[in-house]
Amino acid sequence: MNIPLVVLLLVFAAIAVRQVSPVRLPVWLIMLAGAAAVLVTGAIQPTEALQAINPEIMAFLFWMFLLGRALETSGYLEQLACALFSRATTTNGLLLFVVFGCGLLSALLMNDTIAIVGTPVMLLLARQHGIHAKPLLLALAFSVTTGSVMSPIGNPQNLLIALDALPASAFASFGRYLVIPTLLSLAAAFLILKFLFREHFAAREIAHEKAELRDPKMAAVARFSLLALVVLTIAKIALTAAGRGEALPITWIAAGAGLPVLLLSPKRAELLRRLDWPTLIFFAAMFVLMKSVWNTGFFQHVFAAAGIDLFEVGTILPVSILLSQLVSNVPLVALFLPLLRGPEVPVKLLMALAAGSTIAGNLLIFGAASNVIILQSAESRGEHSLGFLEFAIPGVLITAAQTAIYALFLLLLP
Repeated sequence: MNIPLVVLLLVFAAIAVRQVSPVRLPVWLIMLAGAAAVLVTGAIQPTEALQAINPEIMAFLFWMFLLGRALETSGYLEQLACALFSRATTTNGLLLFVVFGCGLLSALLMNDTIAIVGTPVMLLLARQHGIHAKPLLLALAFSVTTGSVMSPIGNPQNLLIALDALPASAFASFGRYLVIPTLLSLAAAFLILKFLFREHFAAREIAHEKAELRDPKMAAVARFSLLALVVLTIAKIALTAAGRGEALPITWIAAGAGLPVLLLSPKRAELLRRLDWPTLIFFAAMFVLMKSVWNTGFFQHVFAAAGIDLFEVGTILPVSILLSQLVSNVPLVALFLPLLRGPEVPVKLLMALAAGSTIAGNLLIFGAASNVIILQSAESRGEHSLGFLEFAIPGVLITAAQTAIYALFLLLLP
C-alpha cells in the first residue's frame, strides 16, 4: 500500500470537510498529523524529514511574519491601507484597487509578503465599509498569486527558475513572456470576482476613515523595516539584472527587514508571542509529507506510463498546474528544474513552468503558500476562513481563463 499517498488523500479530505465537521480542526494540526503519520509508519526517515524542510523558506516566513505583526500592531499598516485604497470611491473601485494594487506589489515584494501584510488590511477594509470579508480575502489571494507570475522575484518558485536556469536574463525573459498575459490575467480575475460577488461589489459609494497610530514608537521601527525591505528588494532586482542575484539571498532581504523589529522594538517579546507559529508548523509539516509522497515514485511512474512529454508548452503548463496541487509548487519546480537545464531548452518552456506552477495556486486553496498564509492569518484573527469549495468555485473559473491566456501567449511567441 502506498502509505504517503493514502495519508495525503486523507489530509486533503479532512481539510475539505472541516467546514461542515462537528469538530473543526485547524489546518496546521491536520497537516502536522499527516507528517507524523508518514514518520511513524517509516515512510520517511527522521533525518530525511528534517532535510525536506526548506530552511530558506522557513526563515523568510519567520522574518516577514515578524515585520507584518509589527506593522499591524503599531497601526502603521492601517495608515498605509488608507493611503493605498483611499482613491477608491465605490466598492467596485475598491475591488479593482485590491486586485491590481496587490498584484503589482506582489511582483516586487513577493506574493507571500503581500499575503502576510495584506490579510489584516482586507479584514480592516471589510469592517470599515460593511463588506463581507471572504470576497476581499479571495481577491487578495488570487491577485497576489497572479501578479507574482511576471517577476523572477515574485515568488519562491520563480526565484528558483531565475537563479538555476536564467541567472543573466531572468528579468528580460519574464518581461517578454509573462508581463502582458499577467496583466490580462489580473483583469480576468477582477471580472470573474466582480460577477460572482456582484452583490458585494456594486457601485455603492464608500468613505474611508483616517487611521490613527496605536504605538508611534513601534510604528517608527516598522516604517524603517519596511523601507529596508523596499531598498533591499530594489538591490536584489539590480543585482539579478546584472547576473549577480546570488550575492543577496532572499533570506537576507527578509532578515534585513525583520531584524530591526527584533532588535529595536521594546515589545519584541509580545511580537514573538503573537507570531503566526501555526503557519510555520503547517509549512514544516507540508514539506515532510510532500517529500514522502514524491519518494514513492508514484507521479514519476504515472508520467512514464502515460507517455507525457514535459518538453512541450502545451504539456508542462497543465501538468505543473495539476501536480502543484499534490506536491506544492516550490518542491515541484525544484524537482522539475534538473530536467529542464541546458542551452537546448527553450526559454518559454521555463516560463510555462513558472506560469503553471504559480497560477496553480488559484485552482485550489492549498496550491500556493500565500493561500495558506491568508487562511491561517484570517483564522488567527477570529475570522471564519475560506472554505475549500468557497475558494475552488471562483478558483476553477479564474484558473481556466488564465491558463488559456498564458497558453496563447507562450505558444504564439517564439
